[in-house]
Amino acid sequence: MYGLLRPLLFASDPERAHERALRWGELAHRTGLARLATRRVPDLPTRAFGLEFRNPVGLAAGLDKNGAHIDALAALGFGFIEVGTVTPKPQPGNPKPRLFRLTGHQAIINRMGFNNDGIDALVRNVERARWNGVIGINIGKNKDTPNERALDDYLHCLERAWDVAGYIVVNISSPNTAGLRALQFGEPLRALVGGLRESQARLAAARGNQRPLLLKIAPDFESAEIDALASTLNDLGIDGVIATNTTLDRSEVGGAEHASETGGLSGAPLYGLSTEVLRRLRHALDPNIPLVGVGGILSGADAAGKMAAGAQLVQCYSGLVYRGPALVGECVDALRRRREQGTQH
Repeated sequence: MYGLLRPLLFASDPERAHERALRWGELAHRTGLARLATRRVPDLPTRAFGLEFRNPVGLAAGLDKNGAHIDALAALGFGFIEVGTVTPKPQPGNPKPRLFRLTGHQAIINRMGFNNDGIDALVRNVERARWNGVIGINIGKNKDTPNERALDDYLHCLERAWDVAGYIVVNISSPNTAGLRALQFGEPLRALVGGLRESQARLAAARGNQRPLLLKIAPDFESAEIDALASTLNDLGIDGVIATNTTLDRSEVGGAEHASETGGLSGAPLYGLSTEVLRRLRHALDPNIPLVGVGGILSGADAAGKMAAGAQLVQCYSGLVYRGPALVGECVDALRRRREQGTQH
């Protein structure tokens, strides 16, 4: 069915197509058409961060920034859904146009800039969702909050998201908020994650439940920088890492239309870079810290490649734009085969 809809979506502006796809998906879910048009994705139970996942294939943050379409997206068969990135206060994001397709490369460039309705609106939407699967909430800082006060924004979102989230992701790796990626290094990283870990412990004690805290990192690291990052995260006992966000590198798309647009590149050209960072991180991190592999998954083989590089879970986003919902089941099937083959040795 997506093969029929894709030309209609690709004929319009990418951001408008994004909004239209969400509306169509919502309509299909509410009318029951989604159940008829999509194949049921079988279970493949997976455990990570102390949580049980129906299957290890999730939706990456960015598609549903406000958590307004959880039930419709869950109907596509995801084992978990991550919403956001959300900030304390609503903000419009960067000026349009800010989303570009590089169709020949199965890639996307975005410079959205954390456009969202704010943490309070997202929490209300998550509370209304009926799906009982794992929901991750990806949190960020407002554009006008200086890095010196970034911890305040993350602490506010952490506390507000606590009761409705399955896990919480700290996004300091988007290239589209000025200066944000500087928080991934040295003392700023230690102060931010350390402050959040302290708040996490206090909230767990006060509310009688635990929420895993994950960090989402960029792919644009040198090897020594990955090792330094891992050392800090080992010291702080982070619950998990998502590798990776979008890249600033354009070496894989040189000469393509829109390749010179500023923003983060995702899709097929990101796969090799993000997977190598994942592999390096798996080597440097404590083996008890789970990894989520994301970046350039457009096939079941890609998902299996992330697992081979050290991931316990995987996430898709840009691949859905080019492949549609069938990608979810294909990835689960590939990961089932990989698991079965592993048990035979």
